[in-house]
Parts: sequence; C-alpha cells; structure tokens
Amino acid sequence: MSDYLLEAQDVAMHFGGVKALDGVDFRLKKGELRCLLGPNGAGKTTFFRCLTGTHKPTRGRILFKGADIAGKERHDIARAGMGVKTQVPSLFDGLTAHENLWLALRTVKNAAEREARIVDTMERVGIGALRTGILGRMAHGQRQLVELAMVVASDPDLVLLDEPAAGMTDSEVERLASIIRDLNRTHTVVVVEHDMHFIRMIADQVTVFHQGRILTEGHVEHILADQTVRDVYLGKKHA
Repeated sequence: MSDYLLEAQDVAMHFGGVKALDGVDFRLKKGELRCLLGPNGAGKTTFFRCLTGTHKPTRGRILFKGADIAGKERHDIARAGMGVKTQVPSLFDGLTAHENLWLALRTVKNAAEREARIVDTMERVGIGALRTGILGRMAHGQRQLVELAMVVASDPDLVLLDEPAAGMTDSEVERLASIIRDLNRTHTVVVVEHDMHFIRMIADQVTVFHQGRILTEGHVEHILADQTVRDVYLGKKHA
C-alpha cells in the first residue's frame, strides 16, 4: 500500500506541438494541504484538468488511492472520492442554495440523512443565511462558497480547488482562507492558485510549476522567498 493518496508519474500533456505538461512527477500524502503555484501558462491548470478527468494525459500515470485514473471519465473519478471546484461555479441559478446542495447529494437516498448533511455543511462553510437565497441573485463570492459547500457535502477523500479566491473581496478571501484551513483538518486539499498573498494565508507545502514542469517544491515561506520563483513571476527566463 502506497503512502500517497495521489501520485502522478511522468505525466505529459501535448496539444499538437505544444507541451503543456512535460514529465510531471507529483506526490501527495493523505491529510496534506498543497498549493500548486505558477504564472499563467505554467501548466498548473492543465495538470489540475488531468487529475480531474477533463484532459486525458498524452502519457503517464495518475494514481488515486492506488488506482490509475489517467484518462478516466470525470464522473468515475468523482465517484472514486475526488471533489472538484472549478474556476467558474457550476450552479443551478434558478434554485436556492439548499436546493443546489440537495441535488449535489442526490446519491444519498435517505432524505433525513441528506438534510442533516446539508445543514452540517452549510454551517461549516458559513452559508446558513443563504439557505433560501436564489443562486442567480447572489454575489460572486457567495456563489463561490455555495459551490464549495456542494463539493464538501459529499465528503470526498480529496478536495481540488481551482483558484477559489478569484474575484472575491478582501474580507471574502480571509473568510475563505479560514474555511480551507478548517476543511484541511478532515480532508486532503489541493489548491491551484497564482495569488501569492492568498497562498501565504493557507499553505504549508507548495509546488511551483514553470513551462510545463515542476520547478521546485517546499515550505511556503522558503518558496516565496526563492529568487528563482520570484523571477519566474516577473517573466525572467530560466532554463
């Protein structure tokens, strides 16, 4: 049995002649909170999409709980225990927050159990006041929190969040950081992000992508003080 909940081995993703990923090796232990950092075009979002089944890697293996999920359908990966929040909220705008969570938990057949889980999740994410609110009338930050609740409600083994703080106000970002830290007490979490300030608020270990490869990994304070990482963000060239 592997010590890793998630392990990528030599993952590559080519789009014609463009190598969006070029031999990525990545390991994540159960209980970690890992941030994937990198400027636009670094490969972090493509890697995220390979993990979640949106892209089928050109080569390589992606082991989740010991099983190779590379190229599997998104619903099969979700059923295996991976919860995913994308950059653009996937919500039913004409329904309430409660109704959206009810649909997210449709595999829970017992109505009382489903309702109890909805109440617990809303309390955990701090959106109880939004219970009867219509999604289409909510502010962007509120919608982001409702979608996060939809992901958390199913109690996945691994939570993947793609730029969850994008478009949020400073106060919403602080609240989100607190929610993610609390979530990490019971879940393994991967956050894809480019905002160094937000990463400093939540991260311990960071993986930095550059030109389709992993440039470096380590503790957040070491990584953010690394001159090579700073140069990458400023657009300076590195081999």
